[in-house]
Amino acid sequence: MKKRLTFSFLPWAAAAGACIGGGFAHGQEPAAPVPADGSVLVAGESAAEPAAVVEGGAVADEASAPAMRTVRRWKTVPEIRDVEVTEWATEVRERSVTVMKKVPRIEERSRNYTVMVPEQRSKTVEYTVNVNVPETRTVEYKVNVPYTEQVEQTYTVCVPVKEERTRTWKVNVPYTEQVEQAYTVMVPVKEERTATYKVSVPYTEERTATYKVMVPYTEQVEQTYTVMVPYTEQMTGHRTVSRRVAVKGTKTVTCRGGHWVTEAKEISANGKYDADGNPCCPKIVCCRKWVPSCETHEVETTTWKTECEQVPYTYCVTKCRAEQRTRTICVKKHRCEERTRTYCVKLSRCEERTRNYCVTKMVPESRTRTVCIHKTRCEDRSATYCVTKMVPETRTRTICVNKCRTECRTREITVNRCVPETRSKEVCYTVMVPETRTKTEQVCVCDDVPETKTESYVVRVPKKVTKQQCFQVRKCVEEEVPADECGAASNGAGAGHGGKGGRGCLRGCKKGC
Repeated sequence: MKKRLTFSFLPWAAAAGACIGGGFAHGQEPAAPVPADGSVLVAGESAAEPAAVVEGGAVADEASAPAMRTVRRWKTVPEIRDVEVTEWATEVRERSVTVMKKVPRIEERSRNYTVMVPEQRSKTVEYTVNVNVPETRTVEYKVNVPYTEQVEQTYTVCVPVKEERTRTWKVNVPYTEQVEQAYTVMVPVKEERTATYKVSVPYTEERTATYKVMVPYTEQVEQTYTVMVPYTEQMTGHRTVSRRVAVKGTKTVTCRGGHWVTEAKEISANGKYDADGNPCCPKIVCCRKWVPSCETHEVETTTWKTECEQVPYTYCVTKCRAEQRTRTICVKKHRCEERTRTYCVKLSRCEERTRNYCVTKMVPESRTRTVCIHKTRCEDRSATYCVTKMVPETRTRTICVNKCRTECRTREITVNRCVPETRSKEVCYTVMVPETRTKTEQVCVCDDVPETKTESYVVRVPKKVTKQQCFQVRKCVEEEVPADECGAASNGAGAGHGGKGGRGCLRGCKKGC
């Protein structure tokens, strides 16, 4: 039976024993892994055992004083070195800049402008009016008068006759047959692979920059301007008004009339048969017939005549007069200001990483299956069927044919003929006459005046600085250890690692050499 004892001071002793040889003393159990909490396996609870077995070390004996021996080991030791580093220092410098400054001044200028002045004129205009003159004419026209005539007609009728026949045909009868078939299937196989790739890792760096801003400001300036003020003037004129006057009259109109007459007609059967197969008898039918007639009437007519009349009217004309006015306007100007801002720059560094991925391959595999194949066999079959034939038969019937005869007739019609008539009238119109005028106005003119200014700017200057930096360096260090511990370490190394030489490791590695 074994127990696990935990000591707070034993992890460093266990690690030192693993570096020396990683084995137990002669005659003890083989090496076991060191637990993470620094515990040590101790054999039994009996007091008869002389000493406890400690991993990677010798038997602890507090009573005896073992002989000491100097051993060289490799250790990682911190070392301070001088490193040359480039640092950037900020310097403020001055420079002269020439700026063009805008200097305003008032200047009087004269300019010519054209004004359209209205002028009233009159003229005599001749125009043509179409006057309607009624005129009576005699017109001949033709009328198609319908009449009925009976005609004897011969026609052919197809009488159905039944006949029995026999026919033979071939039929393909389907059947199923099972056949064994070999086929190939692609089976997917997964394979794991490792790939190395590079990644750009972003990071942010804060920087400071100086920039110039044009700050706007407003300045009030007095300005003189001209306004065209409208006013209304009332004027009188004449215009021609056309009026439509109704004139009553009469005219003779010929109307087409007529009446309905009922007549009896005989209609044949047209080859129809009754239920017993006998031909149907002709029928007598009453038909309505329209008999046309002409009638003359006296009709009252209304003719519209156009009359012109001169009517006076008053209209308003809008005119404009020029007025000088003064106003205060705001002029926008800019001044230059220097400001500072902090901005972030996104940079990236390259890192190499490794990942595992799966690749699927398709491996061919042969398999067998049973397939059903559809086939057909040919068979002869026969059947009896009835055929209906149509036998032609000649018959006679009397039919009524509608015909028309042409008759010439005469009628009187009234036609309105347009006679052109020339008239004259006086028209007033307004003409816009151009007039050139001159006016003097004050204009604000800006002159460019050069001005020299001194401005400050920031420059980044590199400087070489030597700094002390700590590095981890592996060095060979001499240590005093008991002579028995060195022998046990060499024996344990040979037993624990397959007996490769049987000598202990003095370099502090874990390879068992």
